[in-house]
Parts: sequence; C-alpha cells; structure tokens
Amino acid sequence: MDKLNSGDTAWMLISSAIVLFMTPGLAFFYGGMVRAKNVLGMIMQNFFCIGIVTLIWSVIGFSVAFGEGNGFWGGFDFFALQDLSGSDGAIPYVVFVAFQLMFAIITPALITGAIADRMKFSAFAIFIPLWSLLVYSPIAHWVWASKGWLFERGAMDFAGGTVVHANAGIAAIVLALVLGKRAGWPTGDFRPHNVPFVLLGTGILWVGWFGFNAGSALGANKVAGYALLNTQIATGVAILGWLAVEQLRDGKATTLGAASGAVAGLVAITPACGFVSPMGSIAIGGIAGVVCALATSIKGKVGIDDSLDVGAVHLVGGVLGALLTGLFATVDTNEAGKDGVFYGGPWSVFGEQALAVGATLGYSAVVTAIIALALKYTIGLRLNADDEIAGMDEALHGETAYRFTSIGGSGSLSTSSISPVKVPEEAQA
Repeated sequence: MDKLNSGDTAWMLISSAIVLFMTPGLAFFYGGMVRAKNVLGMIMQNFFCIGIVTLIWSVIGFSVAFGEGNGFWGGFDFFALQDLSGSDGAIPYVVFVAFQLMFAIITPALITGAIADRMKFSAFAIFIPLWSLLVYSPIAHWVWASKGWLFERGAMDFAGGTVVHANAGIAAIVLALVLGKRAGWPTGDFRPHNVPFVLLGTGILWVGWFGFNAGSALGANKVAGYALLNTQIATGVAILGWLAVEQLRDGKATTLGAASGAVAGLVAITPACGFVSPMGSIAIGGIAGVVCALATSIKGKVGIDDSLDVGAVHLVGGVLGALLTGLFATVDTNEAGKDGVFYGGPWSVFGEQALAVGATLGYSAVVTAIIALALKYTIGLRLNADDEIAGMDEALHGETAYRFTSIGGSGSLSTSSISPVKVPEEAQA
C-alpha cells in the first residue's frame, strides 16, 4: 500500500465513473434507433444490465475473471470480493475491481441492439447473468488475467477488442438468429424514431470511451495519453470513412452514419489504443469506418435481422481492431507491447491476435447458442405476435415513452383538460 499513487488512483476513479456512464449513453444510442413503441424496452434492458451484472460481478464474476485459477478459469479466490486490501501497482485493488465492473456491465448491454423489439424481458433477465458469468468472465480471464492462456501467449488487447466487442458482437448475431426476424422485417418501416437521441448517446459514449481506453493504462501516464489521443484520432477518421461510403453508395451522408462511424472507430481502436502510434490510429480508424459501413449491407443479403447492426459495428470493428493491432503495434508507444508486422515484428504477432479472435468468437458463439436455445425451449425467448405489434413498452412494462396531445404549448401533458381536435371522417378512414 506504500506504493499507491493518489494521482493514478484519482484517474482510475474518474475513469470508472465515466465508463459506467457509457451504458446510459448506449441506451440513448440504441433507444433512438428503435421505433417509439420500443424505446423504453431498449432503455430498460440496458439499465437492467447495470443492476444484474453489478450483483453477479460482486459475488462471483470478478473471481472467475481475475482469480488465480488456471489458464481458462479464475476460480473462487475472490468469491464475494474477499480480501481486496492489496494494491494493483499504484492503485488499490478495490479500484481495479470497480473499473473492471464497468466493462462487465456494458459488454452484455451491447448485445441488446441486435435483439431489439422482440425478446421477452423474463428471458432477457435470465440470459444476461448466465452470459456474463459463463462467457464474459472466462474470456476476460483468458485475455487479461496474468495466468490467462491468451495473455501468456502474448495476445494484445489493450481495452477490449476481443473481450468486449468481438465477444458481444458474435453473441448478438447468434441470439438474433435464435430469436428470428422481427415481424415485417425487412420490408416494414424500421427507421429510427429519434435521431437526436442517437447523437446524444454517441456523444456520451465518446466521452466515456476516454475512460474506457485511457483508463485501461491503469494510471495517469504516457500510455494513457497515447490511448486517449489515439481514441480521438481513430474516431474522427472513422466518421469520415463512413460518410464517404454513404456519399458514394447512397448519394447522401447522414447524421446516423456519422454516429455509427464514430462508434465503429471507437470499437476498432479499443484493442490498439495503447499499442499503436497516432499514424497507426489514422489507418485503423479509416479502415474501420469504411469496412463497417460496407458491412451493414451484409445482414440483408444473408437474412440475419441484426436490428441495430451490432454485428457490423462491434463484431466487425472488434475483429478488425484486434487484427490490425498485430500490424500497427509499436514498442515506441508502449514498451510492454510488441512491434507489429509493419514495424518489423514477426508474423507470429499477427498470428497470436488471430488466435485470440478465433478463440473468442468460437467460445462465445457456442456458449451463447446453448444458453439461448435452452431458454427458447423452456420459458421461451420471444414476445408473442400481439405484444410485438403493440410494442415492448406497453406489453412488457406498461409504460409509454411519450404522451402526445392534440394541442401544443406549456402546461401539463395530461389530456384530461384538453379538448380533442375533431378529425374529418375521411381522414379517420
């Protein structure tokens, strides 16, 4: 405890707080993209993740992820968060636990974008704790724990390209396949109901991502500075790449595209931010913006109803970022890393990145499918047809996001004192 650094500790406390703020940001990002009748259902799923994952992580999740154990499973050393009196370098270990908790929360929340509009809340409430414990925590152990088998092999994932994004992305695709397509997809009108919400959520995510990436340096130091700068650069360039694709392909660049491009850049730079140079972050951001924008057209061609393009952004972006780290990493940025192929490193560096990606995708896909199928054939996964048409907000939660009145202006939103406007019979018809 004598080695603790108050500056590092303060930075990690701040990082933990703003990483948590990313999950409400994600709720706005996803909530704006669904139809008005499902916005509260989407926000509810994200807030539920905050509650249930906090409990799971505190009791057993952290122990599975960061306990001694073996190369594949952390064990029960920290069951119920016992013995957190030590330190992890310059910060108290309890702060490290809190910081990692915020990662554990947002990772399953990312999945909600692929299953929008159609999953029963009761099934979701069981799926998330099982997935968090059986998928997220073991993969976090493999990649980030000192005894994890991928960590020992030298896989580089600074802040979660494999553990968070590729992991959640493939799980989202599998769950969407098990659930099936939304009623009326793809010919129905599924346009976002509130694009300003999407931009608001993007802004919150962007700011929170500085804690997500720069905080993963576990201190206020040079590597944290590189991680923050690289995050900003890659994100900005990814926006330009996505908009360029839209302009060339569709003839119009959209605000929704700008938001999606930003998130694609944030995702792709996540595993690389503490290992690459600013010029490397330009390349990663540009590649991610273009490739992820092009990937959005895949779901229609293969018939997968990934409602909000979680696969195109998080799966494709996370895989790209992890692989490109093996090309663009440089020890000039981080002495604890390696030189990638473009900086004179051997192809084995790229191979270890590919192995980490493959192991993550394979394990997550299989276990996610087992959990989803078990729920499907027991309590059921999907809303019934009538509830899906009515919308998640009314059917699942007995609420509506908006109270519209026939007359605008100030005062109560209640319609009790407002006379309805008479609608002509032909308009009613």
